[in-house]
Amino acid sequence: MKILLTGTTGYVGGRLLRKLEHSGHSVRCMARRPEFLRRRDGAGVEVVAGDVLDKLSLQYALAGVHTAYYLVHSLASESSFEVEDRQAAHNFAAAAKEAGVSRIIYLGGLAAPGSELSPHLRSRLQTGEDLRSTGVPVIEFRASIIVGSGSLSFEIIRALTERLPVMVTPRWVSTQAQPIAIENVLGYLVSALDLPGNESRVFEIGGSDQVSYGDIIREYARQRGLKRLLIPVPVLTPRLSSLWLALVTPVHARAGRPLINGLRNASVVTDDSALRVFDIRPMGIRKAIERALQNEDLEFAQTRWSDALSASRGVRSFAGVRFGTRIVDSREISVSVPPAAAFAPIRRIGGRTGWYYGDLLWRLRGRVDSMFGGVGLRRGRRDREEVAIGDTLDFWRVEAYEPDCRLRLLAEMRVPGRAWLEFEVHGATGASTIRQTAIFDPIGLAGLAYWYALYPVHALIFRGMLRRIAKAALKPEREDGLRNDSPAGWPAAEDTTRRSQ
Repeated sequence: MKILLTGTTGYVGGRLLRKLEHSGHSVRCMARRPEFLRRRDGAGVEVVAGDVLDKLSLQYALAGVHTAYYLVHSLASESSFEVEDRQAAHNFAAAAKEAGVSRIIYLGGLAAPGSELSPHLRSRLQTGEDLRSTGVPVIEFRASIIVGSGSLSFEIIRALTERLPVMVTPRWVSTQAQPIAIENVLGYLVSALDLPGNESRVFEIGGSDQVSYGDIIREYARQRGLKRLLIPVPVLTPRLSSLWLALVTPVHARAGRPLINGLRNASVVTDDSALRVFDIRPMGIRKAIERALQNEDLEFAQTRWSDALSASRGVRSFAGVRFGTRIVDSREISVSVPPAAAFAPIRRIGGRTGWYYGDLLWRLRGRVDSMFGGVGLRRGRRDREEVAIGDTLDFWRVEAYEPDCRLRLLAEMRVPGRAWLEFEVHGATGASTIRQTAIFDPIGLAGLAYWYALYPVHALIFRGMLRRIAKAALKPEREDGLRNDSPAGWPAAEDTTRRSQ
């Protein structure tokens, strides 16, 4: 049966896609910008352009679909997210009815419907009602806090605990919740495909423990070997809390305010029908955090909440978007050449080719690294044209490589943290977009001081490097083997360099 998956660029959707692929299902992914998915899709995956606010695009996306996953929200909308959520759900339900879809599976939020709900949680529950409005059977999962490396809830807890030895905490820290591991959430979503019957059902899902947000912070600190002091105060309003979180966590103030408003509502399971219907026994908070920490580096290389385009729309930050303890600076430029040509100068980076911009600064950085016992720039590269995972490129090592598509380098120079430099190329026959992303995972305050002290220099180098790579892509490699990174005589690239979060 054909499955439609929405929200594939998001945290849950990206992981669900892999689960469905491994199970051999035929999956169609719908995204506003499908080019961001085509580099991930497998043999059994079809990618189509679509938007839940565009009725015509939904007709095509839902054609021939048996089951549709609804994993979208408008939390970071420039306008009212509640209005957009309702319109989107109505559009989707109507299109599903017209297309003859047999079932919609929806992941919402857990809260007692009779309580005074925040706008965010109220919208999550209302979305379920709107999806059921046309009579298409809906399996709705109402989940408590999702714990997993990269999930928004977990990254808030993680960043707070890592960065603040002493926390002045508002009332919501004592709110009760039933955190559930991402593995268990995915288990429920996949199992719903085989649920018998054709009626709508609502299932509340949570882990095996009922704990407060303060308990989660303390358990995370315990597993990380950190000593943290929580001092509760009654005066932090939702607005102040969201602005405070924007300084130390991945949540932007605008998107964070609705989330913080929702933290005052308890999210505990009152109906255990999910345990009786599904053969899934969710893990407790200790095991969930342990699993998240174990998978941190693995999941960093895969999808994260920050992959969701909706979560970053309109966000601006001096040094890029922060998720967890990592800091990101991402830039894009367009070139009028096919992806293979756009990727060619990236493939040759380092060694004799150099780094396209500020080579003197790169050499100086290498000498400083050598003085402190680091590897410096002495290693060069194995081959000027070919790249393989594990190769060294000066003081970087190739961590991921996809020909004509992606190159990620892990820094092996001495820095107070860990650093990556990643290049991605996507596009069509005659045009490509090059994305360059610098990632830094600082260790403590020394790491943060290092990043922000050198950020003006890094910004200059990264911006210049991307522009020179674009110009090199427009000038084919000369037959005599000379370098193509000389600035003289280059045609101009379309200078659309921009900061992208």
